[in-house]
Amino acid sequence: MSDDEPDPELLELLRKSLGLGAKDPSAPPDTKVLQHAEFIYNNSIDVALDMRSTKRAAIAVWEAMQQQSYSTKTWSKHELHPKSKDESTVNFIFTMDLLNFSFWSERSQEERFAVDYKGKKWTGYWSLVAALQRALDEEIQITTPSFWANEEECTEEVLRNVFRSATDEEIPLFSERVACLREAGQIIEEEFDNSVITLVEDAKSSAAGLVNILADRFPCFRDEHIFEKRKVRILKRAQIFVADLWAAFEGEGYGEFNDMDKITIFADYRIPQILHSLGCLIYCPPLESRIRRLDPLESGHSWEIQLRGCSIWSVELLRREILREHPEAKINASLIDFFLYDLMKEKERDGDEEIPHHRTRSIWY
Repeated sequence: MSDDEPDPELLELLRKSLGLGAKDPSAPPDTKVLQHAEFIYNNSIDVALDMRSTKRAAIAVWEAMQQQSYSTKTWSKHELHPKSKDESTVNFIFTMDLLNFSFWSERSQEERFAVDYKGKKWTGYWSLVAALQRALDEEIQITTPSFWANEEECTEEVLRNVFRSATDEEIPLFSERVACLREAGQIIEEEFDNSVITLVEDAKSSAAGLVNILADRFPCFRDEHIFEKRKVRILKRAQIFVADLWAAFEGEGYGEFNDMDKITIFADYRIPQILHSLGCLIYCPPLESRIRRLDPLESGHSWEIQLRGCSIWSVELLRREILREHPEAKINASLIDFFLYDLMKEKERDGDEEIPHHRTRSIWY
């Protein structure tokens, strides 16, 4: 080989370092969410991380989780979450996370969308879970994919009844939820033998693999955006489906995954809110002012991507700090996310919110 000819081995190493070239089929699945979150953090100028506060938050979060004996069992303890460990629960969770987005309202607590179920009025995320449970009690096959694809049986009128409100406000983005159900029903029918179980089993017990299947095959799960001229993956609902399965089945059966550590937190509007309250996230004055004024933030806006990406990276650093202090801890981002979400909802109930959550209306969260 002459001095003018390129070195093929060196070129191959360069391609791999840049993420170019053909993928290694034997390589374990990777969602790329964490590395994209790090890229967002490294290029963020409007959202920053406070490392000292992150260390303090890690101590506080770990101690609180220990005091509450917080674990996967906590998920099933809620009265609305399914208790059985069978196919019906897999279908319920898939339906739940297919529609797990955009519950915030500009109306008061008394006027916002709510679901009456078993003598209680449910709002926010729990309004969706209550609506699904109520529909099943009324013998509507709302968690059956073939039902969603059948527009003669699963009419818009039937779905409006499923998501009927106890107030004058209907569920946000109703048309988009219908579209998600139709799309997913058709894809499961055509590509997964009409079975969510087949979809889950195709991942071969890989959490990252299942996330990638959802993102690659279902457009409504493809939570990807452009930030600084680069495509970044956040994949909130795809990841939370895996985490909910893992929690509901306590890491066994349909919830057994050999790489749960590859799942990040589920970047929505509550996690940045609690991280800011804990001092982990800092906002530039224009962004903070916009959030406090309750002004909407467009989906895909640079500020919104920074909020979500920096939240993922912040919790990753928090997780690492917990493991640095407690190497024996059985902790992952999913469990931390569940805990932080519950903590933020407690603050909301107690009227102890230090800052409102940002308001973005989209199907991604």
